[in-house]
Amino acid sequence: MDQRQLISIVVPAFNEEAVLPQFHQTISEVLSEQPFDFEIVYINDGSSDNTLGIINELRQADKQVTLIDLSRNFGKEIALTAGLQKAAGDAVIVIDADLQDPPELIPDLIREWQNGYDVVYAQRTHRKGESLFKRTTAHFFYRIIQRISKIAIPEDTGDFRILSRRAVNALNTFGEQHRFMKGLFAWIGYSQKAVHYQRDPRHAGETKWNYWKLWNFALDGITSFTTAPLKISTYLGLFTAASAFVYGIYMVIETLIYGNPVPGYPSLIVIILILGGVQLVAIGILGEYLGRIFNETKRRPLYFINEYLPSQQSGSSQAANDRTTEDQTYPQ
Repeated sequence: MDQRQLISIVVPAFNEEAVLPQFHQTISEVLSEQPFDFEIVYINDGSSDNTLGIINELRQADKQVTLIDLSRNFGKEIALTAGLQKAAGDAVIVIDADLQDPPELIPDLIREWQNGYDVVYAQRTHRKGESLFKRTTAHFFYRIIQRISKIAIPEDTGDFRILSRRAVNALNTFGEQHRFMKGLFAWIGYSQKAVHYQRDPRHAGETKWNYWKLWNFALDGITSFTTAPLKISTYLGLFTAASAFVYGIYMVIETLIYGNPVPGYPSLIVIILILGGVQLVAIGILGEYLGRIFNETKRRPLYFINEYLPSQQSGSSQAANDRTTEDQTYPQ
């Protein structure tokens, strides 16, 4: 009899003790109805609460659970990378632990994967439980990056998706430090399809994404997938210089024809402030890119693992033997 396919569920977790038991119960009920073997890969991203203890308890009670305990908090994108690199499944599902992304959608994702799609992503139609400001900024962020990037990054789409083994293998060859996973999922190409859903409010606990982190996350996304800000600063500089040149000619002509007995102190100050502001903005943009180049050239490992406890299922898949992981292409 042919061996059943293994599907890995990758779940990054940072201070999620309030929601993890309910999440595991919900997702286990959904998976129990599917004709596949599963491993649930929990990545403890340096949690300061009892998240690690809860995952250990879940692993003792459920042979499907894999634990990856990172040495400290590396951030969600790196934790997600660690999960993808250790996942042994023939396909991998990425989902957050906060139950905003409904596990009940997993059968739909699997169905489309079986239909031949390499990446099936869940696309939000509504964002319940979020402030108007957050919904508005997210709306504009996705549409701005869609227009300035050469890669078609799906709008209103988070990390919740299923990836085929070859898509995961492709992602595991990347060695960059600054990771915008939503962009990387799109960058690899292959056949992709959206499944629509309504995002629910967080079930328990508090979000780890304040506005400052979201702003830096947006900067990582923009600088990782487009050089448009550099081009914009160049065009802005050219426009400002041309405007100053035209204004200079105007001032010379006005002085020659009408004279200028009163020095133009206010206009001079305005021009200096405009030129100084434009220069500082351009230098800031250059600094963002230069800082990322600096981090990339150091070639530090993406993360370190404090403890790795695979599930009983992870060694049973042929994909575990066939996959090409970062163990061979990039240091951990």
